[in-house]
Amino acid sequence: MDKVIISPSKYVQGENALASIAKYVGAVGTNPLAIADEFVTGLVGETIAKSFADENAEVKMDTFNGECSRAEIDRLTKICKANNNDVIIGIGGGKTLDTAKAVGFYNKIPVVVAPTIASTDAPTSALAVIYTPEGEFSEYLFFPKNPDMVIMDTTVIAGAPARLLVAGMGDALSTYFEARANMTSGKSTMAGGAPTRSAQALAKLCYETVLEDGLKAKIAVENNVSSKAVENIIEANTYLSGIGFESSGLAGAHAIHNGLTKLEECHGLYHGEKVAFGTITQLALENASMEEIETVIKFCRSVGLPTNLFDMGVKEINKDKLMEVAITATAEGETIHNMPFPVTAENVFAALLTAHELGLQTK
Repeated sequence: MDKVIISPSKYVQGENALASIAKYVGAVGTNPLAIADEFVTGLVGETIAKSFADENAEVKMDTFNGECSRAEIDRLTKICKANNNDVIIGIGGGKTLDTAKAVGFYNKIPVVVAPTIASTDAPTSALAVIYTPEGEFSEYLFFPKNPDMVIMDTTVIAGAPARLLVAGMGDALSTYFEARANMTSGKSTMAGGAPTRSAQALAKLCYETVLEDGLKAKIAVENNVSSKAVENIIEANTYLSGIGFESSGLAGAHAIHNGLTKLEECHGLYHGEKVAFGTITQLALENASMEEIETVIKFCRSVGLPTNLFDMGVKEINKDKLMEVAITATAEGETIHNMPFPVTAENVFAALLTAHELGLQTK
């Protein structure tokens, strides 16, 4: 199997980076269409307009309707074609960015994404999650390449609720452990080949950065300021985790996250919050050392990520419901089968209960 690593062509991160967006976009296109929802347009719309005016360039803005659906993708694809736009810019959260990726793919034009939060590692990926217009999951859409450019404005991101940044830490926390499992098993990654040493190194750096700077970054954002720790966590949540997961592989934590969506009590949680508990469960599943498990649990507790089922809103332990979680996590095609040993629903059920108790008992 060939080793493969994939990534965006350019990653830009800095304070007030959106003020320079026109300069960066000008390198890939001269007739851009930018999409953002109403809230984000109110937040950064003037900054975007001024950036293009300062460069004597034009940008057409269109309001994203809030759902990455086939209907919305088709609507914006037609606008792009009618206006002969040669680059698409997505500004905002994950659904806006995924829509921009899809529009760029169907129009065969470059894609620039500018996240306004750092709650997941999705911005750098060659993947979009498509929903129905009513917001129900429909399908995954895989692209032949990653976005051409990712622009992270740390000032804007630091101004978002701290819980979103912490959720991104939960997503990033899993990267190293899933990469390690995938490397041991030798399974193919989402990049379409075996993991490279480079991607493995980024995954490990992601974990080290989250442990070192996570709490400091949370405290800074809670006080509505940025800092070196915030900058490091934004990079870890987005770039290090994004390249790490896509080119090193997913394993147990994300499959367990998918299983946890079966619990109604977890529906109000962010993706990364569920992934954090999925990471603890994966460590229990593979019988990791207590030192490693305790390190992860203590970190999660320090920043407010869930360490047990009660933290996730579960009122009482219902073993039938937990078995349903385990069955979903081990469905055919799930990434848990990238673990370096066979995994059954019974194995995951036991790991869920173990992780829950460890999360309760670890001081």
